[in-house]
Amino acid sequence: MPSAGLRQPNTRLAALLDHTGMSSSSLAARVNHRARRGGISVSYTHRSIANWRAGITPQPPIRRVIAEVLGDALGRFVPLSEIGFHAEDDDDQAGLHFPRDPAKAIAVATDFWSVMDRRALLTAGVAATAFTTPLCRWLTTDTDTALPGPVTPGRRVGRHDVEDLIATAQDARRADSRFGGGNWRVRMVDTCLTDRATPLLHGTYTDTTGRTLFAAVAELSQVAGWSAVDRGAHGLAQRHFIQGLRLARAAGDVPLGCYLLACMALQATLCDHHDIAIDMLDAATERGRGRATPRVLGFCQLVAARVFARSGDAPRALRALSAAETLLDRAESTDTGDDPRWIGFFGRTRLAADAVEIHRDLELPSRARTWNAHAGTNAAFTRSHSLRQVVLASTYLQGEADLDAALAHGHSALRGLAGIASARADGYFRDLADRFTPWATEPAVADFLHHARAA
Repeated sequence: MPSAGLRQPNTRLAALLDHTGMSSSSLAARVNHRARRGGISVSYTHRSIANWRAGITPQPPIRRVIAEVLGDALGRFVPLSEIGFHAEDDDDQAGLHFPRDPAKAIAVATDFWSVMDRRALLTAGVAATAFTTPLCRWLTTDTDTALPGPVTPGRRVGRHDVEDLIATAQDARRADSRFGGGNWRVRMVDTCLTDRATPLLHGTYTDTTGRTLFAAVAELSQVAGWSAVDRGAHGLAQRHFIQGLRLARAAGDVPLGCYLLACMALQATLCDHHDIAIDMLDAATERGRGRATPRVLGFCQLVAARVFARSGDAPRALRALSAAETLLDRAESTDTGDDPRWIGFFGRTRLAADAVEIHRDLELPSRARTWNAHAGTNAAFTRSHSLRQVVLASTYLQGEADLDAALAHGHSALRGLAGIASARADGYFRDLADRFTPWATEPAVADFLHHARAA
């Protein structure tokens, strides 16, 4: 039985080196020359290359030098992930770039996925300024005119490969809604990005297949981003959304780009970056007009209503909510079957559920409770229903408080969220606990707060 400590051969590096026809001695000489030119004194030999093929990893600066040397030989950009190396450990900008060139976009995305489990990224917060370049570049060009040329020796990508990615995204989205973003079923998306999507993006495909591939990977990025939001990894989520938007541009999928911008805006407003959130929604509305379906545009308006409500702008929040309702009416009265699969969740119950929180944020508790009557319950959206119970509980603490009703909904939320891994849910409970502060000495309230802290 092999030892667990044995290194795995670097088959990606070996395959690309063989494809160039370059000898190990030649590669060593070129790496030495380029490294010295950059101020790094090294003396690699053909034995060093044999070690790299065998799985020994050189220091971070040399990894990039190797990629550059191979890129020169091939006449194209070579990302670290294509030669089996991780991005540099000190690169805290990983995943925040939005390259103009599609080939570099693949490199940026795959390099980011190779290091997305680093602690620095898992604990990073949202950098609001990092949204600016992606937003401007997507507004300027929402569709790449051409994809990168076929990359060899990558495998040929077919329809079944793309369908596999789409199925993974759909499974993970359902698991996220039911079990929370921290559940292992959702985290399989991360594995899919590194182990399945990365080699496919480096593969060979026609323009048509390539665009569907990019759209599928963008969809995976959206799911990965939202699950990261739910488990409180906001810096990681931001990077997933940015890369998803760039991949949607490569796919030429404007509606998907609009949806990703709406998700980015919702994340931004949850982190109190309301202005940039509105900018992103304005961009989605402008680019999506005439190209995205009414249901997609309606969801963008619903998110706008949430942003305006959180920022305290009641008139604009209510106008946006009305616009969302009008667009949803149009979508359901003239259903042509052209809605993307990923927007299927947005219907009457989702509109009503979000309207509860919008009116709570606007200090309109009676209207919030009226909307709740239309929100319904769906076992497939356990987390969302339970979070709405938390919001509903808080409406009974606005105006003339009804502690019994507030506690009833609070306990209902606790039961619903049992076993769900969601940092976002924890945040909702912290907010509710703060709202209960004036009554903290009441025995029933103290008991609820004790159970909430223990959950």
